Amino acid sequence: MSRIKGAFDPYILALLATVGLASLLPARGEAAEVVDAAANAAIIVLFFLHGAKLSREAIVTGFGNWRLHAAVLATTFILFPLLGLTMAAIPGLPATAGAGIQFLTLLPSTVQSSIAFTSIAGGNVAAAVCSASFSNLLGIFVTPLLAALLMGGHGAGVSWDAVEKIVLQLLVPFVLGHALRPVIGGWVGRHRSLLSYVDRGSILLVVYSAFSAAVVGGLWHKVPLWQIAVLFGLSAVLLAVVMVVTWFGGRALGFAREDAIVLLFCGSKKSLASGVPIAGVLFPAAQVGVVILPVMIFHQIQLIACALIARALHTRLMRAI
Repeated sequence: MSRIKGAFDPYILALLATVGLASLLPARGEAAEVVDAAANAAIIVLFFLHGAKLSREAIVTGFGNWRLHAAVLATTFILFPLLGLTMAAIPGLPATAGAGIQFLTLLPSTVQSSIAFTSIAGGNVAAAVCSASFSNLLGIFVTPLLAALLMGGHGAGVSWDAVEKIVLQLLVPFVLGHALRPVIGGWVGRHRSLLSYVDRGSILLVVYSAFSAAVVGGLWHKVPLWQIAVLFGLSAVLLAVVMVVTWFGGRALGFAREDAIVLLFCGSKKSLASGVPIAGVLFPAAQVGVVILPVMIFHQIQLIACALIARALHTRLMRAI
């Protein structure tokens, strides 16, 4: 989702502005129904584009390194959720904050930024494409199942209605987009900049819809400023722990430097693009804004930290040549 031009991603300003707009002028009544319908359509477009951008050739090229991909998936869907359970159990942590952190840890990895940081640091780009793409595809199924298993007390659940939404809004558009890649792949490649705006605009619309419902439901009475500060701190600690584990874990597993970099960047990421629509499917409308708040916070922290680390690894590589 993220263009890597600096340590700070300007897209976060658009996200903050969207949250501000929803806080001041939330959609209500019939307007809320229109916005909700538009947000559902945006989710379909978003996952269609994800499928259309998925390159089979790159996946086939990188798929041979199964040990690396298994390590990335284990970090994403085992280590992260265990850390989420631990943090959610911190004494005195509000239930809303714990639920948001826990949901964050269940999400798949990012695609674009994981690949970009891997490339900057001199890692195995083909393997990064495979790991990040496979993580995103699995996330359509694994994230809702983990949420139902670990967050049933917070309103998450995989009912038949949720399954239908997952299939129709996430899986079918993704598969259709990928199936049409031989037809539209060239056009997608030539218009990546335009599609990036469509991609991001879809997320902004979904965020506005989610936060509008949350604000109407009393979001800012439930989440005071001190709790937001706590979420920043927990997100930073979470990212630091996972990055340390993945970096030294990659070396302990005997991975080459290029593959250790893939584990570091693909294993430590959480996808805002997947998290927002999945939350919309799994949670009641008024609860979605609270749940995705930590995802938005973690999104910016991971971009800043990974941009700095990728540049440091690139500098170290250039000195060694």
